[in-house]
Amino acid sequence: MARVLILTASYGSGHNAAARSLAVAFQQAGATVTVVDHFRELVHPAFDRMSRRCYHALLRTAPQIWGLSYEFADRITSDSPLAFGVTRLGTTRLARLLEARRPDAVVTVHATPAMAMATLAAERSGLPRHTTVVTDFVAHRQWMAPPIERYCVAAEEVRHELIGRGTPPERIVVTGVPVRPEFEQSVDAHVARAAFGLSPHLPVVLAMAGARGTFGRLPDAATALADVRLAFQGVIVAGEDPYVAEDVRRRVRGTSIQTYGYVDDIRRLMAAADVLITKAGGMTLAEALAAELPLVTFASLPGQEGRNERFASRHGVALVARSRRELTRVVERALGDPPLLELLRERMRTLARPDASRRIVQLVLAPKALTL
Repeated sequence: MARVLILTASYGSGHNAAARSLAVAFQQAGATVTVVDHFRELVHPAFDRMSRRCYHALLRTAPQIWGLSYEFADRITSDSPLAFGVTRLGTTRLARLLEARRPDAVVTVHATPAMAMATLAAERSGLPRHTTVVTDFVAHRQWMAPPIERYCVAAEEVRHELIGRGTPPERIVVTGVPVRPEFEQSVDAHVARAAFGLSPHLPVVLAMAGARGTFGRLPDAATALADVRLAFQGVIVAGEDPYVAEDVRRRVRGTSIQTYGYVDDIRRLMAAADVLITKAGGMTLAEALAAELPLVTFASLPGQEGRNERFASRHGVALVARSRRELTRVVERALGDPPLLELLRERMRTLARPDASRRIVQLVLAPKALTL
């Protein structure tokens, strides 16, 4: 039985969601899986808490600074002195973990543990095979290091970007971003609507902003939906942030728009919807593609989300709204033009990879991959 170590990090919900999806797929394939949060378990719990608080505070108060730092990091190599030793974070404990667990393969779903594995591989031999799964639709410099043996990426465009920046083509496989197993199954839209008390006769607009719900300007999205002049059904998922949920409920009071907190069965909710309003997180984009749910991107954060949004727009799978008023107009356009929504769905089918988790598992557990 193969032993697999998955390294993740709790920055945004997408990395951990990818790790969980892969863990399920590895277990279904008969492997023994250990999932480790790199910052909390291999650096220090206090560092994990402090750095996440700083990250979230920056996103709330000065997202443009985060965007600038993201772009700057994309211009320097991972071993640059300007990286301030980030590639060595957690390497001492990671080396001990590898010695204690002796995994047959390591899979990373965040850039920092990917770089830590690459750093160890450059210093010593005998490490297990390492695959890094890029969880956004971009090729960022901080994911790139020569000792990384295989990249699993979201789309052909990302593969071409990695090749253009010096990564050998044979190390890159287009698998898609790993999504939850339920996204491999089709869901009847009428049954899904009935589960959420929605009518089969009016279109459904779903708005959400990731599991936390904090950073996607959902109150503005609520106001925009309340101003839509066409008949529709609205569902807003505020996530785990009770303050956002209360603000959203206040703004849609007197309308038929429903407000939820955290929703576990997001696959069925996506099946019930005709349009999704969201910021362009990598996991949300991958899930929307798998569900063939037309996108309107709104309030995407600078950095990786901004690049994901550009990817989605270039490939014709998303409409983009830059302001609250524009969001109202874009939703009205989408609802009033069913052929446009069908065109978006057709383009999504060419990019959707709902079986990404199983494909990654097959690559990692292939006998040749484990023994080279």
